[in-house]
Amino acid sequence: MAEEHELEHTEEAEVEEPIHAPDPELEARRNAALSFIRRLGDPILKSRATEVDHFDDSLKSQVARMAALMQDAFGLGLAAPQLGISQRLLVYRVGAGAPLIALANPELEWSSKDEETMEEGCLSLPGVTVDVDRAVYVRVRALDEEGEERRVEASGLEARVILHEMDHLDGVLILDRTTREQRKTAMKALRELERERSEQAA
Repeated sequence: MAEEHELEHTEEAEVEEPIHAPDPELEARRNAALSFIRRLGDPILKSRATEVDHFDDSLKSQVARMAALMQDAFGLGLAAPQLGISQRLLVYRVGAGAPLIALANPELEWSSKDEETMEEGCLSLPGVTVDVDRAVYVRVRALDEEGEERRVEASGLEARVILHEMDHLDGVLILDRTTREQRKTAMKALRELERERSEQAA
């Protein structure tokens, strides 16, 4: 999922933050991380991922790699299919001081009827945001990278991130959860961005 500032808005800010030039090293790391992430049009992003059935050092290495790429790409969450891996595995971290959470084979046990509409971005759809309705509260049952049972009760942004990444495990993108009008606008923006990238590469 895309960076936090795309999901939260402060309406009462009285003083604007100073504009800083992007750090070249951070930008380079972000671009490198994004190069590993599959984008719209890749078939794996529209496919249901397979269950995780081996909890070994390889899986732990996969979790560590996903966490590093997520951080370098300025993301809040990342699902294995976004790296071309058909595994029901996701990682997320909401907030700089929050712990990294890995969820394997997650199942939604309960979600509230209360929903909230917020802007969401996606690392697989860079440069695009759309409005998505999500439940405000969720309870999820999963396994951690050790194969131990893990239950997560989440609300607000954390719930949204979990639901966003779980969608990836079922081949669902944010474009599938927004209005037809926003989807058309997003597709147009994606085509324009792709054209710009092609021109820059030429």
